[in-house]
Amino acid sequence: MTDNPLLAPSDLPYGLPPFDRISDEHFLPAFEAAFAEHRAEIAAISDDPEPPSFENTIVALECSGQLLHRVSQILFNLTAAEATDARREVQTEVAPRLAAHSDEIHLNAALFARVDAVHARRGELDLTPEQDWLLHRTHIAFRRAGADLPEDKQSRLRELNEELSRLETRFQDNLLADTNDLAVLVSTRDELAGLSEDAVAAAAEAATARGEDGTYLLTLGLPSAQPVLASLENRELRERVFRASVSRAGRGGDHDNKDVLATIARLRAERAAVLGYAHHAAYAIEDQTAGSADAAVSMLERLAPAAVANANAEAAELQEELAADGVEGDLQPWDWAYYAERVRKRKYDIDDAALRPYFELERVLVDGVFHAAGKLYGLTFSERRDLSGYHPDVRVWEVFDAGGEPLGLYLGDYFTRDAKRGGAWMNNLVEQSRLLGQRPVVVNNLNITKPPEGEPALLTYDEVTTLFHEFGHALHGLVSDVEYQSLEGTNVPRDFVEFPSQVNEMWALWPEVLANYARHHRTGEPLPPETAAKLEEASRYGEGFRTTEYLAASLLDLAWHTLGPDAEVDDVDRFEAEALQKAGVALTTIPPRYRSTYFAHVFSNSYAAGYYSYIWSEVLDAESVEWFRASGGLTRENGDRFRAELLAKGGSVDVMEAFRAFRGRDPELRPLLERRGLTAA
Repeated sequence: MTDNPLLAPSDLPYGLPPFDRISDEHFLPAFEAAFAEHRAEIAAISDDPEPPSFENTIVALECSGQLLHRVSQILFNLTAAEATDARREVQTEVAPRLAAHSDEIHLNAALFARVDAVHARRGELDLTPEQDWLLHRTHIAFRRAGADLPEDKQSRLRELNEELSRLETRFQDNLLADTNDLAVLVSTRDELAGLSEDAVAAAAEAATARGEDGTYLLTLGLPSAQPVLASLENRELRERVFRASVSRAGRGGDHDNKDVLATIARLRAERAAVLGYAHHAAYAIEDQTAGSADAAVSMLERLAPAAVANANAEAAELQEELAADGVEGDLQPWDWAYYAERVRKRKYDIDDAALRPYFELERVLVDGVFHAAGKLYGLTFSERRDLSGYHPDVRVWEVFDAGGEPLGLYLGDYFTRDAKRGGAWMNNLVEQSRLLGQRPVVVNNLNITKPPEGEPALLTYDEVTTLFHEFGHALHGLVSDVEYQSLEGTNVPRDFVEFPSQVNEMWALWPEVLANYARHHRTGEPLPPETAAKLEEASRYGEGFRTTEYLAASLLDLAWHTLGPDAEVDDVDRFEAEALQKAGVALTTIPPRYRSTYFAHVFSNSYAAGYYSYIWSEVLDAESVEWFRASGGLTRENGDRFRAELLAKGGSVDVMEAFRAFRGRDPELRPLLERRGLTAA
C-alpha cells in the first residue's frame, strides 16, 4: 500500500496527478482505503458529542472524503478519455459502491439530525454569505437524497441508486464499443472524393492504427450528424456513414442499449416517486434555475414551430439542389449537410474545406483562445513540458493571473482515439478551494481527427467554435475564487453551467481575435477580411436545422424523463418516434442530435432531464453577448466585471441573482430569438 501513488496527495505542482506512476492495479486498493477513511470521518462527525455547529458539522463534511474524491476524479477522467479494459472493470465495480456510499452518508439519520439542527438556526448564525449558501445547499442535498424519508423508502432508494449506477456505466461501455465497431471502412481513395487531402490522410492513419493498411477509416463522432457528410460526394458512402451513426448501440447484439436505457428511465421514475415527485424531470429540474419541468417543456414547445418552419424552408432549397444534380427522389438525411454546404458556398462564397488551412490547431489555441483570455482577464499561459498527462497527446500549461500570480494548470487533450468517448468536455482534476489550499487543474477534451506525423491539425469552423466553448468551461474552473470546494467553478445548476462556455464562443469571430489566429498554416497569410465578414454571415445559415435537431433531442430527453413509474416501454424505436411526432419535431430529414441509444448526455452522464439546459443557458448567453458588444467588447474592464460577478463566484451564490446583478435586470428572450431566427416564436 505504501507505494500506491493514489493514497497520498500528489507531489507535483498544483496537485496534478502523477499519471506516469499510476497503474490500473492501484485503483481498487486506493478505493478500499478511501471508502474506509471517509466512513471514519463521517462517523467522527455524526458521533461528535459536541452540539452541532457550522464548523464541526458543515465545514467538517466539506473537508471529509478528500481521498475518495481525488481517486474518483482520476479514475473517471481516465475512463472517459483513455479507457482500458481494466479501468472499465474498476469503474463497473466501484460505481454502484460509490452510489451506496453516497446514500450511506445522506441517509445517515444522526448526521442529518446535525445538519438539520444547524440549518434550523441559520438565521441566528453569524455566517458570511458564502457560508450561509453552503449551509443552505448542504441541507438541500440531504433532503433531496431522501434523508427525511422513512426507513422502507430509504432502503428502496439505496437499491435503485446502486442499480442505476451499474446501468449507466453499462450504457457508456456499450456505446464506446459499438461506436468503434461501426467506424466506416472505405476501400479506395476514389470513394472519398470531396474530402480534403489532410482528412484523407487522417482516415488512412486511422485505418492503419486498426491494422487495415491500404484502406481508409471514417470514425464516428458523438452526434447524429457526422462532419464528413458535408464533403463526401459519394452518395452511397454518405448513406453508409449516416446509417452507421444513427444505429449505434441500437442494432441488437451484446452492445445494444435499448433495454438498458428503458430500464434506466423506469428506475429513475420509480426513484422520483419514492422521493415524492411525479417523474424524474420534476425531481431534477426543481433544483435548477428553470424551477419546473413545465417551464422547460413550455420554452422548448414555444420555439419548436418556428424552428421547424425554418428547417422546412431550408429543406425545400436543398431539394432543388438535389434535383439540379440529377438525383431523383426526395432529399434524405445523408444529403442534408452536403447540399447545405453547397448552398452556403453559393450564397456566401464560403467553403469549409478552403477555410481549414486557416484554422490550424496551435494557432487557434494560442493566438485565438489564449489570446482572448489574455485580453479579457489578463491571463497568460506557459507550456510545462516537464509535466505530463495520462497520454502522450495531452499537453499541460501553467496559467498565471494578470499580476503574474500562479492560478492553476490547464490540460488539453484534443485528438480522437478508440479509447476516448465521443464529444467534447471539460473536467476538473483538482478543484479550487481556499479552505483546502487548492488551485485548479482542469482538462479539456475534444475529438479532432489526428493528422499524420509531422502534418498540422486543421480544424473545421465548428471545431474552432467547440474549442472556444470548452475553454469557456475551463475558464469557469480556472478563475474560481471560493472558500469551499463544493461551490467552486462549474458546480452550478445544470441549466446555468453552459452559460459561460457559450459566451466564450463569441470571441471566435471577434475581429481582433480572428485576425490574430486565422492565418494560412503554410503561407502565414491572414484570412481575407471579406472572407471573415462572410464567415460571420454564413455562421447564421442553417439555424433551422441546428435548432430543430437540438430541440428534438431535448424534447426526447424530457419525454423519457416525464414517464411515471408505472410506464413500460417495450419498443424504444416506437416510443422515440411517437415522442418526436407529439412534440412536432419529427422530420425525416433531421434526426435528433442524439437518438436514445447513443444519448450519452442523459443515459450515462449528468444531463438527465437537463439537455434543455443548453438553450436555457443560451438565453443568458445571448443577453451577455449583447452586453459585451454594447460595452466595448474585448476589454479588460468588461472581462474583469464578467469574471468578478459570475465566473469567480461559481456556485457560491444564487446564480440568477448574480446574473441580475451583472445585467442589471432579469434576462429577456428577445436576443436569443433574434440570434436563432425564431422571432416568429
